[in-house]
Amino acid sequence: MSDPFPHPALGIDFGVARFGIAASDPVGIMAHPVETIHLAKQDPFTRIAALIAQRGIQTIVVGLPCHLDGREGESAQKVRRFVGQLQAQHPQLPIYLIDEAYTTVTAAAKLHEAGKNARRQKSLIDQAAAVEILQSWMERHPA
Repeated sequence: MSDPFPHPALGIDFGVARFGIAASDPVGIMAHPVETIHLAKQDPFTRIAALIAQRGIQTIVVGLPCHLDGREGESAQKVRRFVGQLQAQHPQLPIYLIDEAYTTVTAAAKLHEAGKNARRQKSLIDQAAAVEILQSWMERHPA
C-alpha cells in the first residue's frame, strides 16, 4: 500500500500570540506535542524552518478557524496569509489546511482530565490543540 501523505508531519495551531506545534511519529501514526512558539520572543518562520530540518518534516498541517456554518472570517484570512508565506519559504512541502473547530476546547478538556490546570497553561493548550489538528488530519489520511 502506498503512503497517502509523506511523513513525518508537522501540525500548527496558529494564534496571534503563540503557535502550538505538534509532530507525527516517523511513520505518521500518532501526533505528539513539540513546543509553543511565542511570537513576541521568536520569529515563527525561522523556528518552523529549524523544526522542518531537524525532524525531516515532509508535510505540514495548519488549523483553519472557520465559523460553525463553515464560513471563513478574519482569523481564517490571517491563517491563509501565514500559509502563503510558509509555502513560499518551503515550496517543496505540501501544506494542508484543516478546520480546527473545537480543537482548543477538546485539548483543554483532555488536559483537565489528565489533571492539568489548562487555564494556567495556555502554551500547553496550544500544543495540545496542534496535536488535535494533526491527529485529526492523520486519521483522515492513514499511513
